[in-house]
Amino acid sequence: MPNEKKESVKISIIQGAFLPVPPVLGGAVEKIWYKLGQEFAALGHEVVHIGRSHPDLPNKNKSHGVTYVRITGYDTPSSIVRLKWRDLLYSVRAVKEIPEDTDIVITNTFWSPLLVSGPLRKKVCVSVERLPKGQMWLYKQAPLLRVNSGPVADAIRRELPVQQHRRMVIIPNPLPFQGLPPVHVDEKKHVLLYVGRLHPEKGLELLIKAFKTLNSGWKLRIVGPSDVSTGGGGQPYLESLKQLAGDANVEFTGPVFDMNLLNEYYAEASIFVYPSVAEKGETFGLAPLEAMAWGCVPVVSDLACFRDFIHHGANGLVFDHRSNDAVALLNKAIDGLQTDAERRHKLAEQALNVRQSHSVSYIASQFIDAFEGITGKRNVDKPIAL
Repeated sequence: MPNEKKESVKISIIQGAFLPVPPVLGGAVEKIWYKLGQEFAALGHEVVHIGRSHPDLPNKNKSHGVTYVRITGYDTPSSIVRLKWRDLLYSVRAVKEIPEDTDIVITNTFWSPLLVSGPLRKKVCVSVERLPKGQMWLYKQAPLLRVNSGPVADAIRRELPVQQHRRMVIIPNPLPFQGLPPVHVDEKKHVLLYVGRLHPEKGLELLIKAFKTLNSGWKLRIVGPSDVSTGGGGQPYLESLKQLAGDANVEFTGPVFDMNLLNEYYAEASIFVYPSVAEKGETFGLAPLEAMAWGCVPVVSDLACFRDFIHHGANGLVFDHRSNDAVALLNKAIDGLQTDAERRHKLAEQALNVRQSHSVSYIASQFIDAFEGITGKRNVDKPIAL
């Protein structure tokens, strides 16, 4: 196939106030946009990525074709009022860094779409990463609302009049890595894995209680931060989890921001458990998607956000976290996978398909298609839809 001729799109990405890019302090959204920015650049587009400063990173540099601009940000406060205030102060600084000739401004911050002024306001793509809480009417001038899952789209439809629904496009989150090596699911270790924040809304008590009565030949590895500043439940909560685990074979690694080490954990584990009970907090679930790309069988709670890519009995398992018997149901799901290696391997092979359906290159192409509709720039060899 001959190379397609494309007109370059000038893209500015405004990241949030609390975590830097590269994601040296973690953060699912930061990992996603770090990779997407580089993929946009690889496709021939000009990219400026604005984010929080960090002592180990220069205030401005260019890497992998992306120009990174870093400004003063903040640690995440425990108060929602202080969080919004800090986000406002950060966003005021961030919008000043947008190049005047930008074609599209992508941001998931609360204030930035409102602070962008002049012609740029008509070029804003609001990336809605979480369930909205009544604020979508504020972004009426934004021509594009990108949502990462069906549940988020449904929530936006309930907030906006029907005639505004056409501004919305559903583009799932991509995997934050590519070029993965082959996975031999029959060679994986007897390890159950959880990766995410250590917070009460993640259902970790359910997981530990279920694990304690399972096959003792398996290990449960819990990876993630507990500090309040990184979204965790704090040191007292971590200690309560350790006390609950007792002498069971449970490993708490703490936060892991090194993607290579995290990928090693994914590569070892046979089963990935994400028992979140956050009815209004979860909107996509990047960690289960990452685990699936490494051949882990996902076992997740019955939240709508997982239904876009995890199908019970086909490429993973779902348990009813709302049931009075939630611990027993989770125990049964995990035990069935532990004792039936053939089924576990079959589900793992199907889980690996997310390597194609959620690849960075494929998702980036969907974004570019959406941007073309706003900017008027398009692939000259692509027919215009009528």
